[in-house]
Amino acid sequence: MAEHGVSPPLGGYLRALREERAASLEEMAHATRVSVRQLEALESDGFAELPSPVFVKGFIRAYCHFLGASPDQALARYRDILGEPPSSERANTSTRPAPSWSASPVFISLILLVAFGGGLLALNMAIKRGPKAVVPPIAPAVSVDPSSTSPASAPRVTQPSRQAPAPAVSPTMTPPPSPAASPTAPPPPTALGNVGGQRLHAKAVEETWIRVQTDDGRVVEELLTVGATREWTTAKRFVLTVGNAGGLELVLNGRTLPPLGGRGVVIRGLELPTQTAAPS
Repeated sequence: MAEHGVSPPLGGYLRALREERAASLEEMAHATRVSVRQLEALESDGFAELPSPVFVKGFIRAYCHFLGASPDQALARYRDILGEPPSSERANTSTRPAPSWSASPVFISLILLVAFGGGLLALNMAIKRGPKAVVPPIAPAVSVDPSSTSPASAPRVTQPSRQAPAPAVSPTMTPPPSPAASPTAPPPPTALGNVGGQRLHAKAVEETWIRVQTDDGRVVEELLTVGATREWTTAKRFVLTVGNAGGLELVLNGRTLPPLGGRGVVIRGLELPTQTAAPS
């Protein structure tokens, strides 16, 4: 990591901003929900007393927003302390978009070849079937007037032979239908994510929007009203995006997490649990 060679250092820069606007640490702690002890550690570059860098960045944003200043310069000083590359270098390392094959000649030729082959196959099957057999229509029955038929030409009517009466059939007893089995109760709905080692509880102290993604790729997005609580589980890690960092309280595995940032601050791509090692 880079040495604290920024002049003035991050803590001195933030303290100068606050004193220039005549704001007290108590006022800032009440508005940003960041404790006075953490604000003092931030102004004295006491990073060993602060949580992981993702939370410290949220503190810096809340600090600057309260004073009406842009957090970009303060965040740049903190990234220099962490040894992170500038944002312009991080943008240049983004992956290149995959080439589009939708309009390439090879792709078009392949589509035409498949369509031509399918047409030949359908034509071959139609030829093998041959024409359908034509069924001749059934001639209607001709009725004969018995008065116009001579006795000699009248057909002989054969009397049907008498059949022996069929033996009486004893009624068969049909067993009553068995009672229908009671429907099985559906299993209770499971919480978002796999039941594993991580459990996250959220409570909205102000109205805030939240997006939670678990290890299996499932995502939930919701606007939480004041007092609303939610709980999720996952095997290893959560990824959060919060629209109002100061309006949300988080408890991870029974441990209350420090505030994510000030009121109205947006946090993106927060991974929990995160490494809590402070910068040296």
